[in-house]
Amino acid sequence: MVLDSTHNLPSSSSDLFRGSKDSRNKCENDSVVSRGDSLRHCEERSDAAIQKKYNWIATALSGFAMTTTAMASAPEPWQINFQPAASPMMEGITELHTLLLYIIRSVAVVVALLLGWVIYKFRASRNPIPSKTSHHVILEIIWTLLPVVILIMIGIPSIKLLFHLDKPQDAQMTIKVIAHQWYWSYEYPQNDVSKTFTYDSYMIEDKDLKPGQLRLLEVDNRAMVPVNTTVRILVTSTDVLHSFAVPSLGIKKDAVPGRINETWFRIAKEGVYYGQCSELCGTRHGFMPIAIHVVSKAQYDEWLKSKGIT
Repeated sequence: MVLDSTHNLPSSSSDLFRGSKDSRNKCENDSVVSRGDSLRHCEERSDAAIQKKYNWIATALSGFAMTTTAMASAPEPWQINFQPAASPMMEGITELHTLLLYIIRSVAVVVALLLGWVIYKFRASRNPIPSKTSHHVILEIIWTLLPVVILIMIGIPSIKLLFHLDKPQDAQMTIKVIAHQWYWSYEYPQNDVSKTFTYDSYMIEDKDLKPGQLRLLEVDNRAMVPVNTTVRILVTSTDVLHSFAVPSLGIKKDAVPGRINETWFRIAKEGVYYGQCSELCGTRHGFMPIAIHVVSKAQYDEWLKSKGIT
């Protein structure tokens, strides 16, 4: 960039960014310093601006990486597929979904090929006198039996999955989830009823979020669960309909006032698993996140001791 043609100063090849142009133009108008000092001063300011720009980008990228990698399971920007399965229930749902996709794609391809073949073979130019055939026994048997076979292929794994999702086998612990407008309560029943404890879980507001915490998903008190443990979840509500839903665990159970619904999960990987209320429940329906923190059994025992359970 040439500062003054009368001085025949060479152009600076380091000016690669548009953002530095304004700062250099500003320096050109400075009549206090010499032209040579102005050039050095401008280039220093330009380099500082570029370095500041790259520092901002690096900070943003590192913050994004920390947000996406520090959590075990949470939604991602532009995500169109399921979250990674974290429980046997979600693994079964994912497998059935994959099977259905194969079937749907196969049916779509076969129908498209048949349609193309019919358009080509039976077009008016090749059949000036159309056929008057109205019945074809073999073809009718095929298009009757084929859908039956497809329904059997879908029905058998679906029924098996429904039975698998229904109730836990040999649950090792129970957590009662109580929905309110607009927060959750977690109750941990104990053999000694006097030691049963409950605590509330509220969403952390935007102004209170710490670096790495997820907006609209982080809570002040997470549900604590030990790893590799079959957990029975009892879901109810104190006011209106809610829904306890954690996508990566394959859980979506309605919370109905005056009724207790049951579901279960078992998680093999430590981490934090996020969900939200999935039933319209009022003005702050979108501000009822769920956070399940899965820890080692030793850490879980320590957490119980902090609650006065030995």
